[in-house]
Amino acid sequence: MKYHLPFTILILLFPILLLSQETATGVIKNHQTGEALPYAVIYNTTNDQSAISDLQGKFEIDATSGKDTLVISSLGFVNKNIVAKTSMSVALKSNTFALEEVVVSFNREQENRTNAPVAISTLSPAVISDNKPTTIDQVLNQSPGVYMVDLGNEQHTMSIRKPIDYGASYLYMEDGVPIRTSGVFNHNALIEINMANVSRIEIVRGPSSSLYGSEAIGGAVNFITQKPSVSPTAGITLQGNDIGYKRADFYASNTFEKLGIRFSGYYADQQNGTLAHSDFNKLALSLSANYFVSEKTELNWSNSLVDYYSDMSGSLDSMDFYSKSYGSNQTFTNRQVNAFRSKLAINHYWNTRAKSSLTGYFRDNSIKQNPSYRVADDFKPWIPSGDPNLAHGQLNDNSFQSYGLIAQHKQDYDWLNSSLIGGLSLDYSPNTYNADYIQIFKNDDGVYESFAKTDSVLSDYHTDLVNVAAYFQGTIEPVENLKISGALRFDNFNYNFENNLGKNSFTAVLDGKNIFSRFTPKIGVTYDLQNNKGIYANFSQGFVPPQVTELYVGNKIPTLKPVFYSNYEIGGWMNFANQKAKLELSIYRMDGLNEIISVLQNDGTSIRQNAGETTHQGIEYSLMVNPISALSIRVSGTYAIHKFLDYEDSGMEFFDNRMPQAPNNIVNAQLSYKPKFIDGFRFSVEWQHLDSYFMDAANTVEYEGYDIFNVRAGYRWNAFEIWVNAINTTDQLYATVARANAWGQTYSVGNPRNFNIGIGYHFGKEEKTNR
Repeated sequence: MKYHLPFTILILLFPILLLSQETATGVIKNHQTGEALPYAVIYNTTNDQSAISDLQGKFEIDATSGKDTLVISSLGFVNKNIVAKTSMSVALKSNTFALEEVVVSFNREQENRTNAPVAISTLSPAVISDNKPTTIDQVLNQSPGVYMVDLGNEQHTMSIRKPIDYGASYLYMEDGVPIRTSGVFNHNALIEINMANVSRIEIVRGPSSSLYGSEAIGGAVNFITQKPSVSPTAGITLQGNDIGYKRADFYASNTFEKLGIRFSGYYADQQNGTLAHSDFNKLALSLSANYFVSEKTELNWSNSLVDYYSDMSGSLDSMDFYSKSYGSNQTFTNRQVNAFRSKLAINHYWNTRAKSSLTGYFRDNSIKQNPSYRVADDFKPWIPSGDPNLAHGQLNDNSFQSYGLIAQHKQDYDWLNSSLIGGLSLDYSPNTYNADYIQIFKNDDGVYESFAKTDSVLSDYHTDLVNVAAYFQGTIEPVENLKISGALRFDNFNYNFENNLGKNSFTAVLDGKNIFSRFTPKIGVTYDLQNNKGIYANFSQGFVPPQVTELYVGNKIPTLKPVFYSNYEIGGWMNFANQKAKLELSIYRMDGLNEIISVLQNDGTSIRQNAGETTHQGIEYSLMVNPISALSIRVSGTYAIHKFLDYEDSGMEFFDNRMPQAPNNIVNAQLSYKPKFIDGFRFSVEWQHLDSYFMDAANTVEYEGYDIFNVRAGYRWNAFEIWVNAINTTDQLYATVARANAWGQTYSVGNPRNFNIGIGYHFGKEEKTNR
């Protein structure tokens, strides 16, 4: 009997032992988007056990249901304490004041924001959702040092560390892959983005050519798309304003065991807007799928389709602008964009210290135009000749297809806490350009009434663009909290040009090849001062070859030179006031050689030409204050000076002149209120300020700048959401950009006061969004 007693006790205690060894499972997701959060840390405070979520956000941990306390944490999110359950779904909310934020645009991989020696800012899913932008500039302009110019109907240009210009100075990406191929830049490239599929936006200010290649000069804007949600979600929103704009957004998403799928899109339409001849419509669709082959391997497939049409009303002269006469001299000019992108990526995680990725992509893009900016009058008042009822223009089609491959490997090492990233890329993009000459009839009131297509062909060419590149980036930590990073990229561009026209045509460049190659380095250092404070410094260079249309269209000999930039920068960050305030600061100087600028001609058209030497220097800042939990205040801005150092045009020298369209101060501030006593309600007031600036290189004409205010309010109750945005609340007359030449001024008018009202239903998301 004595031998059976221990066995009997063990049998009696067995259920208790099983209970103490219970396993809890769950999934960690983003509260705002429903996306899985990999690499979240789950810590059991009761038994001191921990676990990390996998690529699908899933985890297992030893925990007693209903008894143990788990702490869930992830960089950039608010920690969450929960009582363990056998099966859990945990949603984490983003931390507005987190400096320990994860960014991917610094090195194409996830990186702690405080380890990145660059000026980089992030627009979170919450920011995008709360502001309900109808155009991307309405959120991008909340970033320090960023002024995205609204040209109407989602048409745009940009100013980041440079004056407002229309050239190839900015790289626009979707999940780290350029939206358009290098060499065929278009300042309206963000028309090709599906805003309904954007989760967050990262903006790197300053040259990033060492990693991403050409065009990443003033900055790089990376649109991070939404991944499939871990559970079923779907939604639809309808909105419209009182100046003719209407839009419908929709999405549906779910994960079926190892396969996640998301479908989203929107249709926008405008009729009878503020300006005459300014109607437009756009359909944007996205389909993505994630397949988790194993715990270490995932496949990501994404597709995007955009079908866009817009009238082109052109700009206003000074008389029409200041008298608020919003008629248009144009009646037929237009822009049509058709863009399709498909990308397949495989990511393999060899272990916690090594990852390899291979991405293949295809792009099919066409921009067809009857452009208002190509309309030129036959009669010139300074030359007593020409027909006052005749003008000239063109119909053109600029199209390309791309076949590309990006291979990359990242390896972390114990030695000096170092890491190394290496990659290769290949982009083959056949490009065609056709332009037909048209005669335009202009009536006695100055309205371009009609046009006739002629047999004259201005341009008809084919260019094979081949870009081969190799890059690497390394980081070491020689002493604790001090990180040094260096990067180097080599690009080789080949333009194989075939002209189908003769040597006496408008585009008369002979068949041939142009090759542009360059090493672009970058070196940076960050020092973590602890207690949420740190500083950084970097030196970087940028490189832009002439764009294909700049080089060949309308020329007999390609004369434009490549553009080079050198950037010197220091900055820092800090949390203070008991973690209720956050400040980020960057000071930079960027010198340009052979900078290509847009020069407005006396007949109203523009040409591109090298500007010798230029300099750009300034300070960028972002201050966020959260005095109480319900109230937040943000001030973002830049003070900059942009000058010509060596530039001559038409016999005039512009040494030390301010560059045109270059305001000193750009400020965006916002006060947001989310009261506890009305859960789901939000209210904000935004101020956008733009200083005065010269409208011409001679510095003879000045635009006074503007101040506009936007008020936004919204309420979400369970799955339903309503909002009202009052844009330009004070009905300020302002121009988003103003230019001048010897014979007058032109203004792109900003929208007058308008009220945008929306309603939405979101199935499957968290009910409460404030806390």
